[in-house]
Amino acid sequence: MPALLQRLRQRLTARDHGLLVLRRAGRTAIVMPGTFALCDQVIGNPEMALFAAFGSFAMLMLVGFGGPMRQRMQAQASLAVVSSLFVCLGTLASRAAWLACLAMAVLGFGVLLAGAVSSVLAGASTSLLLSFILPVSLPGTASDVPDRLAGWGLAAVVGLFAIRLLWPEPAADPLRGKAVGACRALAARLRSEDEASSPDHQQIVRNAHRALDELQRQFLTTPYRPTGLSASDRAVVRLVDELNWARRVIVHSLPIPDDSPNLAARRARIAAANVLGHGADLLAAPRTSPDALYTASAELRAALFALECDAADVLPPLSGRGPGNGTGASTVSTDETDEPADRQVTEVIDALEPSFRAHELAFVVGAIGDNIDAAARAERRTWLQRLLGRQATGLPGTLSAAQERVSAHVDPHSVWLHNSVRGAVGLALAVLVANLTDVQHAFWVVVGALSVLRSNALSTGQNALRAVLGTLAGFAIGALLLLPIGSDTTPLWFLLPVTILVAGVAPAVISFAAGQAAFTLELVILFNILQPTGWRVGLVRIEDVAIGCGVSLVVGLLFWPRGAGAALNTALSQAYTASSRYLAAAVEFGMRRPGSRPASTAVEAKRQAVRAASAARRMDDAFRQYLTERGAKTTPLAEFAMLIGGVIGLRLAADTVLDLWERDGDQAFGEGSAARPTQLPHAQLRHTLLRRTWQVTDWYDDFARSLDGERPVPRSLDLDADADRALVRALREDLRDKHGIASATAVRVIWTGDHLSALRRNQPTLVHPVLATGLAHGERAPD
Repeated sequence: MPALLQRLRQRLTARDHGLLVLRRAGRTAIVMPGTFALCDQVIGNPEMALFAAFGSFAMLMLVGFGGPMRQRMQAQASLAVVSSLFVCLGTLASRAAWLACLAMAVLGFGVLLAGAVSSVLAGASTSLLLSFILPVSLPGTASDVPDRLAGWGLAAVVGLFAIRLLWPEPAADPLRGKAVGACRALAARLRSEDEASSPDHQQIVRNAHRALDELQRQFLTTPYRPTGLSASDRAVVRLVDELNWARRVIVHSLPIPDDSPNLAARRARIAAANVLGHGADLLAAPRTSPDALYTASAELRAALFALECDAADVLPPLSGRGPGNGTGASTVSTDETDEPADRQVTEVIDALEPSFRAHELAFVVGAIGDNIDAAARAERRTWLQRLLGRQATGLPGTLSAAQERVSAHVDPHSVWLHNSVRGAVGLALAVLVANLTDVQHAFWVVVGALSVLRSNALSTGQNALRAVLGTLAGFAIGALLLLPIGSDTTPLWFLLPVTILVAGVAPAVISFAAGQAAFTLELVILFNILQPTGWRVGLVRIEDVAIGCGVSLVVGLLFWPRGAGAALNTALSQAYTASSRYLAAAVEFGMRRPGSRPASTAVEAKRQAVRAASAARRMDDAFRQYLTERGAKTTPLAEFAMLIGGVIGLRLAADTVLDLWERDGDQAFGEGSAARPTQLPHAQLRHTLLRRTWQVTDWYDDFARSLDGERPVPRSLDLDADADRALVRALREDLRDKHGIASATAVRVIWTGDHLSALRRNQPTLVHPVLATGLAHGERAPD
């Protein structure tokens, strides 16, 4: 026996990290029998007892909010209020079969779609649905509302005290903790970047990679997006993409020698390290003073200012056969084999490489610092400010954030929209079947459908079979227990807490079927206490759950026979298409003269940015749905993660280009900028840069179509030396003074070209996983 208990303990700790499931099951095993006994044995109201029992189950077993205790209590209280309202609505809608079916469809769709807004709502969706399923499946009138509401309210109030007092979970935020570690590791790497030959540097590099990998793993393995609606949570989750992008920039950067003319780039990198370090401290303790981060952020802005001032000075003179005339007329040789011109191309690109990487890093680290500051300011709000919904400066309000997230899923290809429609129709159909067939305990039909509805027809069928087999096993065990007990309910009161505990732990520790068996046994005992009928209760349970499983299987076949794998391909395709259009719009915006840019270009760039963000959100939800599906994955998750990273890189490159050209007033280049005025790129230069942009965006569009199976996978674009040569030649003609000194616009043009080149270099890393796994069309386009 000790050996068996030891094995069970090891299995429990391995599958239930932090014993979170055991905590919930233990609390429910204490509270549910207590409230049930109070209503049934002391008050003598069976209907109140039934709702108290299932209310305890919904409030304690089916939901587990995370975060600090205050936030958990607030979320639990909100759940209690909303679910109590659903109990009233469900009772009033239960008077007619058509009304019950319609109400279930509407409310089910709303609750499931609201899960796209945050993990808080997603995690509470089953509890909210149960609070409506139970009353709408048991015909009642307005006179039944007080008893039902009293039972549910009793469970909600006792549940609040139980969560606070009975084995409470420690206040932990895994994502925030990993983000803090990643910030500190990247800061250490930046500070040691010029000591690449040092053994300590190599260990620092490994530590940074390990910290970023742990952060990414924590983010990707969370079934729902690990953030709530709070301003602080929304700011923290954005750090994941930004920190991974910062790592990518650092990896492609080279050490800068002490005697390098790019000392401004070194200063910018050290300033970025300080922002990351002080940002990590503030993120770990958001209620402390933010002065250190503010000082570091100001130093980073000053370093970025100096970097942009010095960038043009670092450029070698853009010499040609004659002085630039500012008209765009060619004054240089067009011979593509001109060796001096080729050398100048290399000199120009190499000269700006350190400053380009430093500028890229400063941009993303500045965004990281802003997000950390916003998260901390949101944490420091007073209770009244939180109650009134006043958000920290720079973050949208709760209502606008929810609207933005939901609107992203009003799309025919949204996985969350599919799930919401499918789930709502399935639950409504189950309510209709339960009413039309007039089965006993009709709500079991709907609970059966809810418990086995999954993301595709195959998984639904598998879970339906497991549910029926588990129910049969639970019935058999219940029958064996009830035969010797007979009508004596005293032993059942002792068995009820044990079965509740097992029903809560079994799905996570043993299997889904074991959980169904324990849940069946729990209900058999519960209803035999209310109305002793022996083993017949178990027989009714099998009949009702089998009907519910059949309903869910039919709905799954009708609405989504292919599962999340195909939807993920579509979501990836849409995300790449939207992000490439955003990049094109950002470059087009930059090719207009400051002060004379038509409003339409700015509006179009912002519109494409919103569309790209919405597509990326749908892609993220499709990936999480794919993660939660049962069964073997045909494509390794690492390959999908690489493709998702490609979308993130494409979007952030567009963000950086747009920010670069939005700040192209000469103020950023200091008082001496009059010597190199900001000029409009003339026709030749504009055409050269836009042509490079179109080559890159056309490739990503073709790649997106290959993911959706519309065409073969395109071959990666080679780095185009002719395009670099044409770009520098155009710069010599358009953007230099009579001494050949580059203007401010010349620096921005070259940096924009560097972003395009970086996206070219990233293409092989995207093509490889597609070809290696057969994820898309499986062919390479002809060379």
